[in-house]
Amino acid sequence: MAAHGAAGDTGTLPLFSNEETLAQDSPSPPPLKAGRLPSYIKDHRLRLRQRFRDGGAAAMPDYELLELVLFRSLPRQDVKPLAHQLLKQFGDFARVVSARPERLAQVKGVGEALITDLKVLEAAAQRMARARIMQRQVISSWDALLDYCHTAMAHRSTEHFRVLFLDRKNCLIADEEQARGTVDHVPVYPREVAKRALDLNASALILVHNHPSGDPSPSASDIDMTNRINQALTPLGVILHDHLIIGSDAELSFRSEGLL
Repeated sequence: MAAHGAAGDTGTLPLFSNEETLAQDSPSPPPLKAGRLPSYIKDHRLRLRQRFRDGGAAAMPDYELLELVLFRSLPRQDVKPLAHQLLKQFGDFARVVSARPERLAQVKGVGEALITDLKVLEAAAQRMARARIMQRQVISSWDALLDYCHTAMAHRSTEHFRVLFLDRKNCLIADEEQARGTVDHVPVYPREVAKRALDLNASALILVHNHPSGDPSPSASDIDMTNRINQALTPLGVILHDHLIIGSDAELSFRSEGLL
């Protein structure tokens, strides 16, 4: 991360519908003929749905949970091969859901309806995680804050930089993405961060960015950028509480590491 001196949809079906009707856009493989689903597909879907109802997501491996999502977009297709292909391509359920639309579109069998459903699922997960921390004290909601940061950023393929703005009671009043970059760089403008803090009447900030490599260790430019933002905030009486770097499975806190 580097700092600069002075920032044809179609309808979908309910997940647990009893009837399976003709699908939307699915380029490959071709949909089955209109009519009743073959029993092997219908029975498989019923079993998966029942297992989800009985045991929740913990009772299902990634590929079966992904199949449940694919059922909505591809209601007349055996989706198991596509679920395995998506996991092979992206690694796990979270990375499939958070993959960029243009990369998803490169997978044979993925159409616009499926991409839209995956992006809706991603947005819903982020919004629910964000709701757990908004207008709450950061100190008492630290684990929820980390969960939200991982949900929003851990599986991004490029660097994203966001700022969490806090009031005098250290309650989160705004969460804003300031910049997007490349796989190992995102432009950050300290003066713009400071200006936005004044606009929001924020008393403190937490900086957050991700490392697509998965390793949250800070680079020299990460440390330099953090110091420059801190220098821009200090004359304004705004405190920089922390800078979190989000990796694939862990995070690093500048405060905990003695870098702030």
